[in-house]
Amino acid sequence: MSHLNATAISRFKHLTQLHAQIIQHSLHNHNYWVSLLISHCTRLRAPPIYTRRIFNSTDQPNVYAFTNMLKFYSHIGAHTDVITLFGCLQISGVTPDAFVFPIVIKSFGKDAIVLHGHVLKTGHQSDRYVRNAIMGMYAKYGPICFARKLFDEMSERMAADWNSMISGYWRWGKRVEAHKLFTLMPERNVITWTAMITGYSNIQDLATARMYFDEMQEKNVVSWNAMLSGYSQNGFAEEAIELFNKMISSNVQPDETTWVSVISSCSERADPNLANSLVKMLNEKNVRLNSFVHTALLDMYAKCGNLEAARKIFNELGAFRNAVTWNAMISAYTRVGDLNSARQLFDKMPGKNVVSWNSMIAGYAQNGQSTMAIDIFKEMIKCSTNIKPDEVTMVSVISACGHLGALELGNWALKFINENQINLSISGYNSLIFMYSKCGNMKEAQRIFNKMKQHDVISFNTLITGFAAHGDGFSAIDLIKKMKKDGFQPDRITYIGVLTACSHSGLIKEGEKLFESIPTPDVDHYACMVDLLGRVGKLDEAKKLIEKMPMAPHAGVYGSLLNASRIRKRIDLGEFAANELFKIEPQNSGNYVLLSNMYASMGKWGNVERVRKEMKVIGVKKTTGWSFVEYNGKLHKFIVGDKSHERSDDIYKLLMELRKKMRVVGYNVDKESVLRDVEDEEKEEMVGTHSEKLAVCFAILVSEKGSSIRIVKNLRVCWDCHEAMKILSKLEGREIIVRDNNRFHLFRDGLCSCNDYW
Repeated sequence: MSHLNATAISRFKHLTQLHAQIIQHSLHNHNYWVSLLISHCTRLRAPPIYTRRIFNSTDQPNVYAFTNMLKFYSHIGAHTDVITLFGCLQISGVTPDAFVFPIVIKSFGKDAIVLHGHVLKTGHQSDRYVRNAIMGMYAKYGPICFARKLFDEMSERMAADWNSMISGYWRWGKRVEAHKLFTLMPERNVITWTAMITGYSNIQDLATARMYFDEMQEKNVVSWNAMLSGYSQNGFAEEAIELFNKMISSNVQPDETTWVSVISSCSERADPNLANSLVKMLNEKNVRLNSFVHTALLDMYAKCGNLEAARKIFNELGAFRNAVTWNAMISAYTRVGDLNSARQLFDKMPGKNVVSWNSMIAGYAQNGQSTMAIDIFKEMIKCSTNIKPDEVTMVSVISACGHLGALELGNWALKFINENQINLSISGYNSLIFMYSKCGNMKEAQRIFNKMKQHDVISFNTLITGFAAHGDGFSAIDLIKKMKKDGFQPDRITYIGVLTACSHSGLIKEGEKLFESIPTPDVDHYACMVDLLGRVGKLDEAKKLIEKMPMAPHAGVYGSLLNASRIRKRIDLGEFAANELFKIEPQNSGNYVLLSNMYASMGKWGNVERVRKEMKVIGVKKTTGWSFVEYNGKLHKFIVGDKSHERSDDIYKLLMELRKKMRVVGYNVDKESVLRDVEDEEKEEMVGTHSEKLAVCFAILVSEKGSSIRIVKNLRVCWDCHEAMKILSKLEGREIIVRDNNRFHLFRDGLCSCNDYW
C-alpha cells in the first residue's frame, strides 16, 4: 500500500486514478481510504453522486467516514442531505464526536435548537467549536439573549466567539451592543472589523463604515468588498469607483464579489465610457467571469443602453442563466420601450418570480400601456399561486389605474391590497394619491394624504398636481405653505404644480408672487407664467415675458401662448406662436389643430384650408379623439360618430332625446367647433356625435340615477361639448367629471369648475 500516492491529488482525474488503485487493492471498503477519498472530493468539489458511492462502499462507516461525508454535503450547500445523513448516523450506533456538531448545527439552521440538548447529553458542550456553533445559531436565529448568555458563561473566548456575537447584534439591529462588544474585544481580526463595516453599511451609515475601514491596520479582499458593497448597494456609485481604484493601486487582487460590486456601481452611473473602460480592465487582467459577474455586466450594458452587448451575454450564459439574468434582460427591454422583446423573454422564462412579473407590469405601465399592465396583473394573481404581489407590484397597478382614470379598477386594486395585507410604504401611499387625483376624486386623495404618518416631497407634489388639474389654486397654495412648515423644501415640480393651479384658477397675483420666490426658475416655470398671463388676458405681457427669458423657450411656452391667443382671438400672437411651434415640433398635430381652430372660430376658412394642406404636405395626421367610460370593470371607448358599441342604438336614441331637452333650455350647437366649411346641418351632426357626448349617454344608461359620471378624453374638450355637459349636468341632476388632456372639468348644476377657460 505504500506505493499508493494519496498526496499528489490536484485534479479530479488524479482522484479517480487513486480510487482505481484502491479498488485494485480491494481497499475500497476500508473506512480509512473511504474517509480519505471523500476528503479529496470535498476539496475538488467532486460530483455528489460519485462521492456518495464512495461513502456507500463501506458497509459499516465509522465516525470519520460519516464526518467527512457530512463535511462534503455542507461544503456544497446540500443541507437537506446533511440532516438526512445525520439521522442515519444516529441509528447506525456510531457515536458522533465533537467534529460532527458544528457541521450539523449549521445545516439545521433555526431548527438546530433541538441539537443543543443533544450536545449537553453527549458531553460535547465544553468543546469550543461546538459551543461557538450553538452560540452562532442563537445569534443568527434568536433569541439573541440566549447567545449572549452562552458568551458570558465562557471562561475563555476565541475571536470567533466575539465575532459571532458582534455579527448577531448587527443582525438583530442592536448597533449599540455591537459597538460595545467591539470596544471590549481584546484582539480584533479582519473578520471583526469587516463585521462593523458591513453592519454600518446595512443601516446606511456609510460615513461610520468608512471610518472603521480606514482604521483597519490590515485589510483583505473581503474587507474591501464589504466597503465596496456598502457604497454600491446604497447608491454611492462615485465613492465605490473611487475606492475600487484605490484598491487596485494598493495591489489587492479583486475577486468575483469585487467585480460584481464595481460593475453594479457602473450600472447606476449608466455611463457607457466608464462601462467600456471597466470591461477593458477585465480583459487586461484576464479575469475569470462567473455567472454573477456576467449577470452584473449584462445589467450594466442594459442600463447604458447597449442592448446588443447585453443580449450577447444573455445568450452566451445559456444554461447558467438564473432569475436575476432573465429579469435584467426583461427590464432592459422595457426600459427602452421594446415591450415585444420583453414579453417574448417573459413568456419563455422557465421560473418566473415576483420581480419578473413586476418588471413586465411596470414596463407596460411606464410605456403608456396601462390596460396591458392591469391585464398582466390579473394574469399574475390568477395563474401564480406561489408568487404573491408585493408593494412594487401594486404601485405599478395603482399608477396604471390612475393613468387610465379607472376609479373602479383602482378601488378593486386597493381592496386587493387590504385583503392580502400588503403593507404600503410612502411610495405606495403616494401612488394612491396619484390614482385618486387622476380619477377625479380629490376628497379621497386628500384623505390618503392626511392618513399618512410620514410624507416626502413626492407626497406633497402629487397632491399639489392633483389640485392643479382640478383648478383648485387655493388648496395648492395652502399645501405648499404646509410643506415648508413641515420642513420640506419645494422642488421644481412643486413650483410647476402650484403655478399651474394658480393658472387654472386665474390667481394672477398669487402666481406672480410665487414665481418671484423661485430661486432659479426654469423654462417650465416660465411656461406656467405665460399660461397664467394668457388666462387673464395679458397676452402682450406674456409675449414680453417670453422675450425676456434667460433661456430658449420650448414648445410648452409657445403652446401656452397659442392656446391663450385662440381663446382671446388674437390672430397676430397666435400665428407667431404657431410658427415657432412648427419649427420646434413640426410633427405635433395639436399645434396645427389649435391654429386651425382659431381660424375656424373667426370664419377664416381659407386659412383653415391652408393649414390642412400644410399638414398633408408634411405628413402630419390629426390625432383621433376618443373618450371612455368605466363600467363593470371594463373601459368602454368611443370615437366621433361611433356606432360599433353593442348599445349603440340605445345611445343614439338617448342622444336625440337629450338634444331636444337641451334645445328647450336654450342650447344651440356651437358651429365654430367644426374645422370645416360645411352646411350648418352637417356641422350640427358632426359636433353632435363627438366622443364625449356618446360616452356621457352610455354612462347615463348604465349608471344609477343621480350618481357621478366620469369620462376620460385624450384631447381637449371642444367648446360645444363643454356647453352641452354644463346643461346636461343640470337637466340630469348629475355630477359629470371629464378629464381631458389638460385638466379636469367638474360639471355640476349647469356650471364648470374651469369657469369656462381651458
